[in-house]
Amino acid sequence: CRENMAAPMAWKRLVFSVYTPAFSWFFTRVTDRFFRTRERRRGSTVLLLAPLLAEADSGPLASSRPPGFTGVEGLHSRFQWMADHVPAFRVPGGRIRILHSPDEFYQTMKVRIKTAKSRVVMASLYLGTGPLEQDLVDCMEEALERSQEDHVPDLKVSFLLDYTRGSRGKHNSRTMLLPLLQRFPEQMRVSLYHTPDLRGLLRLLVPERFNETIGVQHIKAYLFDNSLIISGANLSDSYFTNRQDRYVLLEDCEEVADFFAELVGAVGDVSLQLHPDNSVHMMEGMVHPYKGNRAEFSASAQRRIMEVVNTARVRQSMLECSDILDSDRTVPNDTWIIPLVQMKPLGIHLDEQVTQRLLIEAGGDSVVYLTSGYFNLTRTYMQLVLGAAADYRILMASPEVNGFFGAKGVAGAIPEAYVHLARQFYNKVCQLGQQSRVHLHEYHRPNWTFHAKGLWYYVGGRDRPCLTLIGSPNFGYRSVHRDLEAQIAIATENEELQMQLQQVGLPLAFLRTSLLLPMLPKTVTVMMAIMF
Repeated sequence: CRENMAAPMAWKRLVFSVYTPAFSWFFTRVTDRFFRTRERRRGSTVLLLAPLLAEADSGPLASSRPPGFTGVEGLHSRFQWMADHVPAFRVPGGRIRILHSPDEFYQTMKVRIKTAKSRVVMASLYLGTGPLEQDLVDCMEEALERSQEDHVPDLKVSFLLDYTRGSRGKHNSRTMLLPLLQRFPEQMRVSLYHTPDLRGLLRLLVPERFNETIGVQHIKAYLFDNSLIISGANLSDSYFTNRQDRYVLLEDCEEVADFFAELVGAVGDVSLQLHPDNSVHMMEGMVHPYKGNRAEFSASAQRRIMEVVNTARVRQSMLECSDILDSDRTVPNDTWIIPLVQMKPLGIHLDEQVTQRLLIEAGGDSVVYLTSGYFNLTRTYMQLVLGAAADYRILMASPEVNGFFGAKGVAGAIPEAYVHLARQFYNKVCQLGQQSRVHLHEYHRPNWTFHAKGLWYYVGGRDRPCLTLIGSPNFGYRSVHRDLEAQIAIATENEELQMQLQQVGLPLAFLRTSLLLPMLPKTVTVMMAIMF
């Protein structure tokens, strides 16, 4: 435990301990009073930075069995409820590979882009502007040039980025992609999602550095023909070098790739389109996100996106019925890929409902590993963890590996804000006498930052996970209420894949440490050096 802190940090924590309670109270009150109130037709939104605590509204999906059910059963019966609400794709577990490092993530994308023949789809918060990002753009240029050697070029490249983050500064994501858009206008598409909550006077007053706090496009999906990488990593140099995240590659999974291509396309349809002259316009017939009516935009966007989700769900349900009759399959489809979408500003909260039910149904013989680079569980998630029967191992970033550590101005206090939240949570754990069931750990690695998020689900006392969540959500207020998020649940009976999740996923790092020690109420830190 870190009871002795370095001198440079001691004064910060002393000062922060005075103002963080008022800081947290203020943002919670502002959130309760203003942000959740629907804007009136001629009204304007109130300036609001991201709150640190808030209540999640949506209830979990209805359960057909009691909480804590621990009967022996296969994955089909245990997780069938998901397929009743969201698409569920059965694939061979051997087609799923966990990527180990930022460099492997980066190099895999470069190779896949160069060899793509029909489509490249990139959804991220933003595209950075450094040499590594330029190399990625150059790979796309090379692939597009090669495709034009044919008389009818087939390769299409589509980007979905956030408008506010992608437009920040003179040299930004837009200017990085403009040369490709100008040279290959028939093959390139760049969509910039703009939250409907940043409008009116608020849009004029919020500084460029802070406008993304209102809400962003946060999905991280990278698609190359029929293969797909799902991650929490953005397209920026630190995510390619020394910012720890998670990445899973789905090889030759056409139906899953089609779904994410359609999902990204649907969000792109309700986004601003970048033109070769660097102007942006909505597609004809689409409601403008900040000039048009707020309710109309959200309703039309919800219809467009849920059309993709519901069509895929019905189609996969019909295929599931036909697969039951197919007994000649040589490679077993022993793994489910279940996409989960959360877009609360558009009235879509599927991921929230599925996550809540997973937490509710984790019984006394289950262990849940949960990680987030930003420890900011919604109040509902927090209550479910504290009221559960399962054991929990929670990994978060130490202040030194938080991406905001050392930042100037207000941003520099953000790491300490998360320490304060973790301390509050652990105090509740201690008050309830649950220290033996709920353990908190910190990720600390010199010269690295930590951005991983996800969940691993162990049942029946087994030593390997049967389910993991991986994608963009952080389990916090912004993920649930503000941003556009997507992740996948991977439920598998494939022992080799389970071993991959165990060996190179974050749970292995937990299991390598025996520092599950009781912690003093004023500290929630257990230092861990995780070498991947």
